[in-house]
Amino acid sequence: MRDLVIVGSGPAGLSAAVYAKRAMMDVVVLEKEAFSGGQIVNTEQVDNYLGLPGISGFDMGMKFREHADTFGVEFDDREVTAIEDHGNHKKVSLEDDSSIETKAVLIATGAKHRKLGVPGEEEFTGAGVSYCATCDGAFFRNKEVAVVGGGNIALEDALYLSKMCSKVHLIHRRDEFRGEKILGAQVLETENIEFHPFAQVTEIGGTPGKLELKVAVKTPTAAGGQADAGANVNASSEETSAFGSHDFTLPVAGVFIAIGTSPITDFLGDVVELDDAGYVAAGETGQTSTQGIFAAGDVRTKAVRQVATAVGDGAAVIHYVEEYLNGLKNKDN
Repeated sequence: MRDLVIVGSGPAGLSAAVYAKRAMMDVVVLEKEAFSGGQIVNTEQVDNYLGLPGISGFDMGMKFREHADTFGVEFDDREVTAIEDHGNHKKVSLEDDSSIETKAVLIATGAKHRKLGVPGEEEFTGAGVSYCATCDGAFFRNKEVAVVGGGNIALEDALYLSKMCSKVHLIHRRDEFRGEKILGAQVLETENIEFHPFAQVTEIGGTPGKLELKVAVKTPTAAGGQADAGANVNASSEETSAFGSHDFTLPVAGVFIAIGTSPITDFLGDVVELDDAGYVAAGETGQTSTQGIFAAGDVRTKAVRQVATAVGDGAAVIHYVEEYLNGLKNKDN
């Protein structure tokens, strides 16, 4: 029986694997993807990880994996289909109908950014399309960019980018923000942020660094209702020129899609408690609602999701896994 099974080999999973091996645990990492590193491997350049400025996301992921390899961490590329709790041991079921018995499980599957699902999005991901303003914003200094979304993350991204970019276009399908009112007020008061309400990006074209966003605008009139004269306050002049439905092309250097994230927790069933957004309910210790099952990185409930915080999660959680395993030994004795 294993001491620990780690599901996922992003920054949190790989960090945990290194610390687990240093603690002399019998550990295996399960990773269904072709590469370790998680979401970061799709980032063209990372400039905010201490000691590795300017490194590509792919190279960072490979360095993390190489570090784990130097400790002899065992990796398995089979997909996890379910986790069962049997008290002092857990059963991890795999895609080939086999299973692994273990004393503890660490869920480090991360989260995936919600995507628009429009033509060109995949093609330009990492080449103008980004899902992280704090990660990639500096590459667009003094350039014109767009942010898609209307929640807190989109509003915060727009404000953050406005400090370094020449202009920020905020594209939202409604005329009211879903985020905090104070953030919305700050956005509307910022001179170099232009708000495009009732708008949706339908296609991303152009070339890297010179994107062309196809934007469809549908005001209440287009939907069959009466146009609201106050709906387009702070909107661009093009949108306010006429109510109804029309399209326009927006040239930008980059677009930041901030419509939320989705945790990768489908395989968990009800073995652990999830929060309302589907993230694993776990605090700084990583302990979930089920003893012996832990969570680390972007998959757990937390306020900040960055590579550095995921690495920190992975390092810290092993301390609590070790405490749990020691508790099992004491029970046996």
